Amino acid sequence: MKVFIIGGTGFIGYHATLEFLKREHEVSTIAIPDIKLGKWFPSKVSVQYGDIFSMEQERMVEMLSGFDALVYAIGPDDRTTPDRPPYEFFHEKLALTTQKVFQAANLAKIKRAVILNSYFAYFDRKYPKKKLAIHHPYIQCRIEQAEYAIEAGGEQIDTMILELPYIFGTMPESARAPLWKSVFIDRFKNWNIIFFPKGGSTMITVEHVAEAIVDAMENGKKNQHYVIGDENITWKEMLTIMFSTYGKKKKVISLPKWIFLIVGKIRKWKMKRKEIYEGLDSYYLFSDILTDNFYIELSDQKERLQYSTGGVRESIVKTIETCRRFD
Repeated sequence: MKVFIIGGTGFIGYHATLEFLKREHEVSTIAIPDIKLGKWFPSKVSVQYGDIFSMEQERMVEMLSGFDALVYAIGPDDRTTPDRPPYEFFHEKLALTTQKVFQAANLAKIKRAVILNSYFAYFDRKYPKKKLAIHHPYIQCRIEQAEYAIEAGGEQIDTMILELPYIFGTMPESARAPLWKSVFIDRFKNWNIIFFPKGGSTMITVEHVAEAIVDAMENGKKNQHYVIGDENITWKEMLTIMFSTYGKKKKVISLPKWIFLIVGKIRKWKMKRKEIYEGLDSYYLFSDILTDNFYIELSDQKERLQYSTGGVRESIVKTIETCRRFD
C-alpha cells in the first residue's frame, strides 16, 4: 500500500513509519518542522511540512491523492491546558479537524484509514456510570473524533480506531524528550516521598503500538474500535521503576481515595481561579480515573489485533534513561 501518515515524524508516527517500511509499504508524511531530521529518519520516506489545523481542504485533497491508506497521528492530548473553554478547543482540534481531513481523504479516494485515539473512549463505553464524557471535555471530543471520522469516511473509507493507553519508548538520537519527563520526573524529582493514588493503568510500548497500527491497516475491520495494551501496572510500581532508573530512589506511598477527592477539589478550585482550562476535570480525574484501575480486558474486543506484547517495564527504564539526557 501507499500510506500517508499525518504526523510521521512524531513519537508514534515515526515508529509506525518504520513498521510500515519493514512490511514493504510505501510511506509519505506531513509534519510540522519542530525538529531536525537526521540520518535516523528513513531517507526513502517523502516528508513535507505543513500545519493540518490551518490547511485548506482543497490542499488536503491534493496532498492525499494517489495514496491508498491514511494514518492520522496528530492532535493535542489530555495534558494540554488550552487558553479557552476546553470543549471548544478540543472539539476544534480533535473532532472538526479530523472531520475535515477525512472529508478530504474521501474525495482523494483513500481506501483505508487508522486514527490514533484514546483508551478513555473505551472506558466511557465500559463504565457508563462514571459519565467520563460528561465530566471531561477531552474524552467527549475523543469520542466525537471517531464518530466524525467514520461519518466523513462514509462507504469509501474503511476506518479503524485505535484506543491507546500509556505509551513508553523513545526516539533515536534524543530527537524528542519523552513526555514523561514533564509529566512525572520534573514534577516529583525534588520530593523525598511521593504520595499517589492506589490505581493503575494499562501500558504499552511504542513499538507494539506501531505493530498494531500496521495490522489494523492491513487486517482491521471497517469502523471497528480497537483498544490495545501490553500489561496492567499500578502507579506505585511505575513510579518506583521511573525514579530508581532516574537515580533518585523514592518511597511511593499509596493513599486512600478520600484524600485525593480533597486534593482534586482544591486543584480544581485553583485552576478555576487562575483561569486555566483542563481537558480532564481535576476533581473527576482523581475520583474516577487515577484512583481506579484503568485496566483493559482484551476479551472485550470483538477481534484482537496482532501485535507483540510485554517488555513495558524495560521500556519504562529506557524511557527514563533518555529523560536524564534532557536535564
